[in-house]
Amino acid sequence: MLNSVPPERLIGWFDTHERDLPWRDPSCTGWQILISEIMLQQTPVSRVLEPWREWVERWPVPSAMAAESAGEVLRAWGKLGYPRRALRLHECSKVLARDHDDRVPEDVETMLTLPGIGDYTARAVACFAYGQAVPVVDTNVRRVVARAVHGREQPGNPSRRDLDDAEALLPRSADTGYAPSAPRFSAALMELGALVCTARNPKCDNCPLVDCAWVRLGRPAHTGPPRKTQKFAGTDRQVRGLLLDVLRGTTGAVERARLDMVWTTDTAQRDRALDSLLVDGLVEITTDGRFCLAGEG
Repeated sequence: MLNSVPPERLIGWFDTHERDLPWRDPSCTGWQILISEIMLQQTPVSRVLEPWREWVERWPVPSAMAAESAGEVLRAWGKLGYPRRALRLHECSKVLARDHDDRVPEDVETMLTLPGIGDYTARAVACFAYGQAVPVVDTNVRRVVARAVHGREQPGNPSRRDLDDAEALLPRSADTGYAPSAPRFSAALMELGALVCTARNPKCDNCPLVDCAWVRLGRPAHTGPPRKTQKFAGTDRQVRGLLLDVLRGTTGAVERARLDMVWTTDTAQRDRALDSLLVDGLVEITTDGRFCLAGEG
């Protein structure tokens, strides 16, 4: 059943269609690839390209970022969204500089001990930075496997089975060990989901997986609950972003009145958003009662 994704065919497709992304350059370090993986979480590639280039030039090694204030890292994060990612990466840089000789460790288990590094990120860095044959599962991979292997239009809720499926698909050598092509296979599987086997309007005529179970079954429609779409306008996320915009736009602390002006539609929502920024450690209150980015009090 898992042979629905033949390694040679998929890697051959990838050899021709791989996007020229800067973090795929063989010269990239584990730290630079880690930055890309953190930035790419829930964020389109097009929005990450320029910030990533700026960050790896400004902070080529963890100790360079660790020397900055958390606020300066948040300021550089700009509008990438989910700014707690930047805060955790700053915390991670300090640990890497102090405990790991200023580099990202190669093994998944050690990476998982670092601040802000989850299972996906640890596996992605191990695979893409260090060429390790570990399964890497993101939304794109889950969707390709759901269709090609299980014949479903959309994957179910994330589970351990996703990792087991991805691991079973990795190409193996004659001695039952992983083949040297396993890391490239993982990258190709992810790329296929991003470019061809997309959530909406998949380009099945351009797919190299000619034995896709979903196509073979006539592309049956998803029968589970409808997928929820995240709105942004009017949410606490939008208000948090507006408050952070004020603080990112200044190098000093600001009076509460400056922040109050950004959202007058619902003052309770504004207060709630500001409180959440304080709880998350993204914003601080100075001794004289003003507000600033983390580490700039």
